[in-house]
Amino acid sequence: MKFFRKMLKDSKGATAIEYGLIAALIAVAAITAMSTLGNTLGNTFNNVSNEMAG
Repeated sequence: MKFFRKMLKDSKGATAIEYGLIAALIAVAAITAMSTLGNTLGNTFNNVSNEMAG
């Protein structure tokens, strides 16, 4: 029982979990932004290529 009380009072683990969740959220946002940007750039280069060929 003392072990669980000690774990509840210890905030180091909670802080590490919070930082992990923040890092995961930032990673998801970055992946989404880069994916959207990549699709947009791909479309732009395809349009330029089509205009140069035609």
